[in-house]
Amino acid sequence: MKFLAITTGLVAAVALSACSPSAQNETAEAANAIGADVSATTENAADDVDAATDEALGSAEATLDNAGAKVERGAERAGAEISETADEASQATGEALTDAGNAMKR
Repeated sequence: MKFLAITTGLVAAVALSACSPSAQNETAEAANAIGADVSATTENAADDVDAATDEALGSAEATLDNAGAKVERGAERAGAEISETADEASQATGEALTDAGNAMKR
């Protein structure tokens, strides 16, 4: 886009040397308008890219937060299950030892 603006400016400058002062002023004004349009278009494009980047990063952050929450819930469930199983094993071991002790007394 900048190349086009520069090329247009150079062509206009060559043409201006052969034109009347009025034509030169009009051509200069047109070149200034083209330069302003290029600048505005570039700025708008940069703003659009920034907005799209921010949106994408926000979406990625939300996805990571959700994944982290799921992992945490899964770890809590696994921990509770392990704790319950250990309690049951401890109870069964205690009962087995009690039974063995009672059997030895007989």
